[in-house]
Amino acid sequence: MPRIQPIAVEEASSRARELLDELASRGGEPGPMVRTMAQAPTLLRGYLDLNRALKRSHLDRRVSERISLAVQAWLGCDYCVEAHTGAARALGVSDVEIDLARNGTSADPRIGPMVAFGQQVLAAPAEITDDEVDELRRLGYSDEQIAEVPALVALNVMTGAFNLVAGIHPTSTARSAA
Repeated sequence: MPRIQPIAVEEASSRARELLDELASRGGEPGPMVRTMAQAPTLLRGYLDLNRALKRSHLDRRVSERISLAVQAWLGCDYCVEAHTGAARALGVSDVEIDLARNGTSADPRIGPMVAFGQQVLAAPAEITDDEVDELRRLGYSDEQIAEVPALVALNVMTGAFNLVAGIHPTSTARSAA
């Protein structure tokens, strides 16, 4: 059972309702995480803004979903792992690659270091070396793409931690991505 209850859209405060209606107008049906975030409209606004900004990321979505899987597996958010697994599959990422991503790597020699970098941004950002960043550049990643990884990690920490604190799990909620 969730520790923080999702809000029914029709029962949301005016500020939360405005945000939920905005999401619905873009074709998204607010899922359990978003409806629970509506308990704190400022949090919901921040999530929606950062999420929208990162949709314009220059990282390939198949790479960003792998980074999300690495971060969420490290955090232990089963709800997020399930959502990102579904998103990765929809993008054509194989189950083997999904499992590798959960462990912070990939069999692809270009993608593995970027996934590991994302996990390191989470676990030990102070230990990232110039050589590691230079290696990402040698693999063809731009500074813009490298700089977007901490934002992607931050978004995943926010959602994963929120879901863990709120008690949102795949078995206790409807199985939608957000």
